[in-house]
Amino acid sequence: MQKDNGKALNIKGCIFDYGGTLDTAGCHWGKVLWHAYRQCGIPVTEDQFREAYVHGERTLAITPVIKPDYTFYKTIEAKLHIEMELLLTKNYWNVSEQEYRQKHQEVLDWVYSGVKKQTAHSKQVLESISKKYPMVLVSNFYGNVGVVLQEFQLDRLFSHIIESAVVGIRKPDPRIFKLGVEALGMEAEDTVVVGDSFYKDITPAQKIGCQTVWFKGEGWTDEQYDESLPDAIITDLQQLLTLL
Repeated sequence: MQKDNGKALNIKGCIFDYGGTLDTAGCHWGKVLWHAYRQCGIPVTEDQFREAYVHGERTLAITPVIKPDYTFYKTIEAKLHIEMELLLTKNYWNVSEQEYRQKHQEVLDWVYSGVKKQTAHSKQVLESISKKYPMVLVSNFYGNVGVVLQEFQLDRLFSHIIESAVVGIRKPDPRIFKLGVEALGMEAEDTVVVGDSFYKDITPAQKIGCQTVWFKGEGWTDEQYDESLPDAIITDLQQLLTLL
């Protein structure tokens, strides 16, 4: 059962996730891209897309495709190329070079437009929260999250950025959240972690004693989670304003 979120949390500082939390309203990035493929009429099955998505994530994790100066636009552009090239290689998708370029651009534009809209909404909420609490970002990213935050005018809202590619620790390792707590200069129990991933955000943050708010959106799988574990559950970042 989803808990009553009417009670305010007693905290002194906030730790936010980025991807899936501030840019897609809790929707897993795999689902965002799958919706984009369908919207733009790319004729592949969801299983074929999932294979391409996982291939893309693994490639980006082991190969320095994303450069430190890449904007979010260039990051998604590169990610889509990796995915779509696998679809072509596997003969899941057969198109001319011209149509490939056209569809790649259509998906890129659709995704980027959605992210711009969502980060603008997130910015408004974060600006209100920043007037009351110091905020730190803790993110699994490619080494360019600072550039991405600047792109969407979110950078000045965070006192510190803890990025996996920089610190060498990735969620769900709880140590990356310890770095966030240390950056705030507080005890873990005085901080709240806000994130969309139950496995990567909520569970490890709780292990070190942080309070947690789960941004519940469309997940990558249908797995069910124990909703009594987070201190609060939201479906819109705006709801944080009544909790913090």
